[in-house]
Amino acid sequence: MAFGFGKKKVELRAPFPGDFVALEDVPDQLFSDKMLGDGFAVRPANGVEVVEVIAPCAGKLSRVFKTKHAFAMVSTEGLELLVHIGLETVDLKGEGFEALAETGDEVEAGQPVIRMDVAHLRAAGLDPVTPVVCTKGAQVAKLAISETSDGPVCTVTLK
Repeated sequence: MAFGFGKKKVELRAPFPGDFVALEDVPDQLFSDKMLGDGFAVRPANGVEVVEVIAPCAGKLSRVFKTKHAFAMVSTEGLELLVHIGLETVDLKGEGFEALAETGDEVEAGQPVIRMDVAHLRAAGLDPVTPVVCTKGAQVAKLAISETSDGPVCTVTLK
């Protein structure tokens, strides 16, 4: 996989099928105030028990957290991303999550990275809403979000 910076747009897929949530509506100020960056979020539909959280684009996993509640990656175009699986899920210390990829792995768009036991999170009283944020705001000129049957798709125009 070649890592170049020639492309001006990056298409980010939803990390799993679900309901679109505007970042401003995520019930965690760190995300809703965009302190970590701009982006979007997805919440699994009611009744969904388990989801595979996928890489939203092709790139390299720069970090899969040992608690498996989040991963960071750099797209092939150089866009830095964070996928944070659920809110306050770091407190589970890995319970309810299974890593399907590791730090340093090159991934394709749609490749499963972490399996989330949605039922476990909900039983623990945690919100499984999953923000996808562009962590280096200086890279982003524009974000455009469209909703599809598989969840939101975000097109990021790079500066």
